[in-house]
Parts: sequence; C-alpha cells; structure tokens
Amino acid sequence: MTAAPAPLAIDAQRLQSEIDAIAQISEAAPPAVTRIIFSEADQKARAWLRAKCTEAKLTIREDAIGNMFARWQGADANAPAVATGSHIDAIPNAGKYDGVVGVLGGLEAIRALQRASFRPSRSIELLLFTSEEPTRFGIGCLGSRLLSGTMEASAAQQLTGADGKSLDQARHAAGFTGNLATSVLKPNHYYAFVELHIEQGPLLEQAEVPLGIVESIAAPASFEIILEGSGGHAGSTLMPVRKDALCAAAEVILAIENATKNSGSTDTVATVGICNVFPGAVNSIPSRVRLTLDLRDTDLARRDQTFRDIRRSAERVGQKRGIAVEFITINADSPATCSPVVTDALTRACAKHNLPFQKMVSRAYHDSLFMSRIAPTAMLFIPSHKGYSHRPDEYSSREDIARGALVLAETLADLSR
Repeated sequence: MTAAPAPLAIDAQRLQSEIDAIAQISEAAPPAVTRIIFSEADQKARAWLRAKCTEAKLTIREDAIGNMFARWQGADANAPAVATGSHIDAIPNAGKYDGVVGVLGGLEAIRALQRASFRPSRSIELLLFTSEEPTRFGIGCLGSRLLSGTMEASAAQQLTGADGKSLDQARHAAGFTGNLATSVLKPNHYYAFVELHIEQGPLLEQAEVPLGIVESIAAPASFEIILEGSGGHAGSTLMPVRKDALCAAAEVILAIENATKNSGSTDTVATVGICNVFPGAVNSIPSRVRLTLDLRDTDLARRDQTFRDIRRSAERVGQKRGIAVEFITINADSPATCSPVVTDALTRACAKHNLPFQKMVSRAYHDSLFMSRIAPTAMLFIPSHKGYSHRPDEYSSREDIARGALVLAETLADLSR
C-alpha cells in the first residue's frame, strides 16, 4: 500500500534561524547588515548559501556575473524550468530581510516540497541574483539585466565602482572570470518566475492582510543633473552678480517635487538622493552642483511626461540665474505588467490555504522587473513592519515569512506540474 504524501509545511523556525544566520555575515555590526557585491562578506554569504543548496541536493551553477542557479531536476529535463529567487547583497546600514526572504524562503519552499514527496515535472530553480542593489556600480539589478539581455555585456564592462575598480576587475577578483555575454539566457529558458519579497511599504500591515499579489512593477529612470555656475569669494562677490549653482539646485529640487506631485497619480515618485557641491568651502560660492534624480512610475507615458516637465522647469531656473543645466541619463527602464499565468497560480495557492490577499503595485523595482522581459513573472509580498526597509529595524514576522514561503511552495508546485 502506497503511503499518503506528507502535508506541505514550512519549517518556520529553521527558516528564521537561517535568516538570522546570514545576517551575521556582514560588514556592519548587528543589527545593521551591509553586504556590498563581491566584498568579503558577500563572498562568505554566497559560500554559506551554496552549502545550504548542496545540502538540499540541488545542482548549482554560476554564470560570469555571479548569478547562482540551484536546480531541483524535474522529470522532464527538456521542459522550461520554473524559477524563484532574489538577492542577498545589502546596501550600507540595511536590514536582514530585503532580498534574503526571497532567497531563503525559496530554498525552504523547495525543501518543503521535497519533504512532502512532491515530484516536479518541470525543474524548479532557485536564483541568487548578483548586485540587485546599485551600491557599488551605480545601477541596480545588474545580474538580472545581464541574464535577461536588457543590458549589453559591453555596457556592463564600462561600469566602475567608487573604489576605482571596474566591474571586470571586481568580478574576476571574486572568481567570476567568464565572458559576460554568456550570461544571457536563451529564449524560453523559464516557464515562469515568481519572487517572494517583503513589501517595503506599509499597506499590507495597515490593511491587516497577510499577502500581496503584485500585478505591476514600477520602473526607475535615473539621471544626473549637472548645474554649472560661477564661483567666487563669499564676502566680496555681491548678490546681484552671483551665479550660485547651489541656489539654482535648490530651485530645481523643489521643481522636481512639484512636477511629481502634479503628475496626476500617486504612483509617480521622485527622489533627489545626492547633492554634491563644488568646491564645498564655507566661504566660497558654489560653482558646480551634481544632483541625482530617481524618477519612478507604473505608467511609462506619465513618467516620461513628468520628466519633460522637470526638465523644462530646470531649464527655466538655469536661464533665470545664468546657470548651465545638463541632464545625463543613467538608465530609463520600462515598467512591467505581471503575468496572469503566475498571478493566477498565486491566487489558487492562497485560496487552497485559506489565506487572504490583496492585489498590489510594487513601487520599488526588483529583479522581477527584468525577469519579466524573458518569462511570465509575478511577485508575492509579505508585510513589512511600518513599511521600514533599507534600515536596521526592517522587520517581517516569522509567521508572515512562513506564510509567504508556503504560498510560494504551493505556487511552484502548481507551475511545475
């Protein structure tokens, strides 16, 4: 007589202990987590994860940029695989849940299916993406951009970190020496991709709903704004003749805020996160300012219109003050609409386990944005306490993480049949 399959269950205690353990592999003292890509901490965390995947009897490969693929082989080796995953790199002074929940929750989802004696027809693959955070090379989702073909290898090779090392120098030192062009996955490599992630916002917690099924992902456009004025002595240069680049920058920043607030949608958001002032002396008029602009929306046309409004306002400020204004585009990505193939599977999984959910927009972008270019993709959110993220007090409860991993496991089973 054949034994009945074991019930699908998440080992919540083990999953939390693993999240706690990898948080200790950090360049910052607890509770902060800092893991810059290709750093010593990043390398140690990767080795720790490889060991966990090997223990789960997954077959591991790594590509030239350092993306890691841990595969549970299905019965049909020729069928496109189902994939899940996220990242473990962390910006300075971050928390321990961003990205990590999607990687270790994905691993635990696979282990839960194994314990339940599930046999996938399609292979199930766990992905660790390289450099989701833009900390070192100034552009986010580097690994998923390359594997999806969204970024050319030649463009990636031009990237340089603040330490002066090129991307090639940094990855080679970390042991990833292959040709970057080989990182691109072939068409139809994946049947579907689903990413488990903390919300990084307060909506689920406020609504007291345990899960969010993401239907669209906002996309960023990033720019540098250079304002060139004229320097001079802070005492002897009279106000009527000044061309103060910082005063102009202050007006531009407020113009950015105004244009964004008047876009017609709360989905439009803009942030000036860096303001570099030259020469930066207390008694010298600023002659040059460099601003960074992060502009995001779920609607590409609206985002582009907002940018045009910002640019016109900045040019008016420059003309009024005699300041030269230059915009340099760093990246301008398109938003993504999530696939019904995956959102429907997530919905079925929630229903099977009697878990309420709400449909959501992801206002932060993720590796899923670029995976959506090559595979049906969606995201599953769990609550973030007070919406905190990218800070040491970022927090999601063990129970919420386990619920997310359970629905993820059910979804992977559904998609891999």
